[in-house]
Order: sequence, then structure tokens, then C-alpha cells
Amino acid sequence: MKKLIPLLLFLIALPSWAQQFDVEVIVFKRTVNPEQTVESWPDVLPKIDLENAGNLSDSDFRAQKGVQILPSSSYQLNGSVDKLNQHAGFKVLLHTAWRQNGKGRLSAPALHIQAGKDFSSSYNSDGTLKGSIQGTELLDGVSETSIPVPLYELDGKIQIYVDHYLYADVQMDVRAPSVREIVLQVPLKLESNQENDAAVQSGFMAEVEPTIQKQELLKSFRIIQKRRMKSSETHYLDHPLMGIIIQVRRV
Repeated sequence: MKKLIPLLLFLIALPSWAQQFDVEVIVFKRTVNPEQTVESWPDVLPKIDLENAGNLSDSDFRAQKGVQILPSSSYQLNGSVDKLNQHAGFKVLLHTAWRQNGKGRLSAPALHIQAGKDFSSSYNSDGTLKGSIQGTELLDGVSETSIPVPLYELDGKIQIYVDHYLYADVQMDVRAPSVREIVLQVPLKLESNQENDAAVQSGFMAEVEPTIQKQELLKSFRIIQKRRMKSSETHYLDHPLMGIIIQVRRV
């Protein structure tokens, strides 16, 4: 019995990094036209900082950060996925799960998430349509070509970490084809009259209607949320165009 007491004290005093969590995530998009919502969406967004993030499919990154991909047989949110798939207003883009250590924000793995359709065959990395003047540099009739960069429908990062409490930090973009209107600047047309300059200023200025051009582009819509969580509870992050369901279970 005396030998067991030090062992029990050691187990009680184990640091937080010894804890492990199973993280299960569902990301879905709403099948609505973003331009018909009441929200105002910017045409261009700054890129999400992925410098310290690693892809969940990268085995070297997983080994370095102590991350283990869980099999689908361990999923516990299949019922939520079934309900979403049965609803015409939703489209599930991602359902995955992994195991990680309960580390702090500076040490916990930040996972780069990519899923859904790859738009890189039709759009440039800046979202412009391939073959358009805006998206291709032309010099003496020669177009500049570049290696296509994957443009997934869902792209961003998620980090689960422990800082006294359990937190989920999410930055994700959902991409969708859209159309923006560009007003072309047209100079005013003046009808010259050398005999009467005053008449030129008052009555000879021709009205020119502005030219509006529609440009197709791949637009990004972003969700940024940081949520304090409780283990084994299901948490929902809401956005007008997408939703994220997260469950963190203590191992």
C-alpha cells in the first residue's frame, strides 16, 4: 500500500500535456446565393496565415505534433451528418477526427484544413477567371502561365488547445463562384466652342453614362471564431454561409 501512494500522487500531478483528446469536426456549407443575403461581402480577403499550420494528411507533421488520424468507426457525430445530408439546404464538405495532446496555444497543432471541390482548373489564385484579362499577364500576345495552386471549396485552419480551459480557434474560408460589377471610368466629352467659353461650361458638356462591366470571380467567405469549450459537449459555430460542428472528447 505504501508503494502505491507515490504512484497515485504522480498520476494526479501529471501535467496537462499528458492529457489526450479526440477531436471530431464537421464543416458544411449552406446552399444559398451569397449575393442574395443581407450581408455585405468584400471581394478580396487577406490570406489566412498558415505559417505554423500543417496539413492533416502530412504524416511528418502529425508525428512531430503527436497527432493521430482516427478511423471512421470511431466517429460519434454520424447522426448529425445524416441529418445535414437529408436537408437540401446544406452540403457537408468535411467530416474528420483526430487525436492530439492537450497542449497550450503555442505548442498545440494548428491543422490546415482543405476539402470540397478544387476550382484551380477554372480560376487563378487571386480568384479571377482563367483566360480573363485581369487574371493573365499579356506581353506581345504571349500569356504568362504558372503552376496551378489548389483552390479548394473549403480552406483554412483549426487549432484545439488548453489554456486553463479548452479552446477552439477557427479561421476558414468557403469559396464560391460569384459575379462583381466594375464601373469603368469614362472621361467627360466636351463639345468645343471657341466663341463662347461660358456656353461651353454651361450647355455643351455631353452627359456620358457610366459603363458597368460584370466580372466573374471565385469569392472567399470567411469565418473567424474562438470558442471556449467543454469536453464531450457538442459545439456549433454559426455563419450565414456555413456551419462547423465540433466535439472534443477526453481520452
